[in-house]
Amino acid sequence: MERHDLLHEFPEYQEKIHQLKVDNHHFRKLFDDYHELEHRIHRINTDEEIVIDEYAHELKSQLLHLKDEIYTYLK
Repeated sequence: MERHDLLHEFPEYQEKIHQLKVDNHHFRKLFDDYHELEHRIHRINTDEEIVIDEYAHELKSQLLHLKDEIYTYLK
């Protein structure tokens, strides 16, 4: 199953992501939250963790929301 970490999602922003993680506390929190949630979803998608479909859907929705918020910092 493919991973969706931010450096692969936004390869053109790798330097900016690094800089924001260092300089912006709120961005760092978003980045860490995204990473934790992406890891959890990956575990669900690979059947390492079993949850009901509705909950998995909710987690994916949260991930997309975080990704959108992160993208506003990047553009």
